[in-house]
Amino acid sequence: MVTLEQVRAWRPADVDAQVDVLTRARNRLLDCDDELTGAAPPSSWAGGAADAAAVAHGDRVEQVRRLVAQVEAVRTACAEAAAALAAVHSAIAAAEDLARAHGLTVHPDGTVTAPALLTTPEGADEAVRAQQAVVEEVVDRLEQALRRAAQVDADLAAVLRRAAQDAVEDGCGASLADAVLAGATAGDLAVPPPPGRGARPADNAGWWASLTEAERAEVLARHPQWVGNLDDVRADLQAEAARLQADLADNIFGGWFTHADARLENVRGMLAGLDAVEAEIALRDTSLLVLDASGDLLEAAVAKGDVDTADHVAVFTPGMGTTVQGSLKGYSDDVDELRLLAKDILRDAGESQSVATVAWLGYQAPGHRWVQDVASLGDRSVVRDNAAQNGAPALTSFLQGVDAARGTDPHLTALGHSYGSLVTGLALQRPTGVDDVVFFGSPGIGTSDAEELLVPDGHAFVVEARGDPVADTGWFGRDPNQMDGLTGLSSREEVLDGRVLAESTGHSQYFVQDSTSQHNLAVTIAGLYDQQVHPDGMDGGDVVSSGYRGVPWDQD
Repeated sequence: MVTLEQVRAWRPADVDAQVDVLTRARNRLLDCDDELTGAAPPSSWAGGAADAAAVAHGDRVEQVRRLVAQVEAVRTACAEAAAALAAVHSAIAAAEDLARAHGLTVHPDGTVTAPALLTTPEGADEAVRAQQAVVEEVVDRLEQALRRAAQVDADLAAVLRRAAQDAVEDGCGASLADAVLAGATAGDLAVPPPPGRGARPADNAGWWASLTEAERAEVLARHPQWVGNLDDVRADLQAEAARLQADLADNIFGGWFTHADARLENVRGMLAGLDAVEAEIALRDTSLLVLDASGDLLEAAVAKGDVDTADHVAVFTPGMGTTVQGSLKGYSDDVDELRLLAKDILRDAGESQSVATVAWLGYQAPGHRWVQDVASLGDRSVVRDNAAQNGAPALTSFLQGVDAARGTDPHLTALGHSYGSLVTGLALQRPTGVDDVVFFGSPGIGTSDAEELLVPDGHAFVVEARGDPVADTGWFGRDPNQMDGLTGLSSREEVLDGRVLAESTGHSQYFVQDSTSQHNLAVTIAGLYDQQVHPDGMDGGDVVSSGYRGVPWDQD
């Protein structure tokens, strides 16, 4: 493995300069091949001498073409190595910039150290966790850059050895074009796959940052499964649907004993989900961040605005009954309205900051089937936390990735509604870089102790609408509206600066246009806490549930 100090000393420009030298050498060989071709023995010459001359001429032509292939192999490898090493240097510089921005020191051996923290006892644990998260991110990014540098070094050395040993692949003598192609193929450096299973978001971000633009294009074209690709997923699902349909046609019992009927229904739902994704990402300022068809439900995350550059980023996780085919458009519209409102509020406050929002449908939400998910008490039931426990790690990773993919930290807000608030609460019990969280319509957040949420003190909020039956259950921990450490935000009708904000009622009106709840979500996303509107009392459900501390297994 190469060291950081070694890679810093490498000079991609010097390697690139050799490409020009090798290009001139190859061109001279091409000219030589033209001259040799023109000097072939005439066809009218016959006899033993003519035969010997033809053999000698053929040998010289083959020799020149092998030289062409060897030089082209080294030229191609040097050109790709120079570009790859420049990308590695850029990735290292980005990691070092991140370290400097947080007061960290990157040492020549690649280790990263942090200064001692001057904090109050109350904030010590939180500050240490935040600092350690940045240290780990810098280390992961550097590791991926050095991994790529070592691979480039090894691949270039292998090409040079093959060329020196005249071991470039055969096929050079058929034509001059074949020789050039053989050389270019032999000199083509491999594009490394992503770090693999178990990798952290910063590992994947570091891998992507270490690739050249040409290599990224190759990954998207030749290895779409590495990063997720809409057309590739659709083709796989269509093939599976056709196979399942054929199985059903051949089975006299249909899908009764094979579960093919249920799987075919899932596959058709996912194909409909892809239609919804394609329609959504065709819109302006919209991008696809997650696409996964490995489960029973299609999973996706769609962003409004530029998550990579926005000053403020919010990630919304919806609840039970969510499907990409049935819910993506509505939730994408909801978070886009939040984005636009947050931008307007920032502008009115004299701030010219940017905002991006994400509708994260990245887990297998329960409740889309009545018997399996609602009426039963099985693993997929909405009254159990299995789906949330399974989905929370993916949300944790996604939130970490929003931060890891950037050189500067955004103001990051997590939003969770209904069962999605449980997913969010569980996800935030690990470090994510989230600055604010808002739970709304929540049946519980997976804990009865707000200190288990790894967000800054005073930056966990809850909105509960009047008449929301789900929000008063406290089913997955204590009712968040009654928890110490969570600050209530109003959903009642309010008058703000002469403007009437509407009340949200029931379980599904938190995003209603021009409502107090929508306003509170937007100002929290914008980080304008002085514009939050707080409730002035409890509703009837809170009074009834104020002494309820959750399901028995969550009680002290």
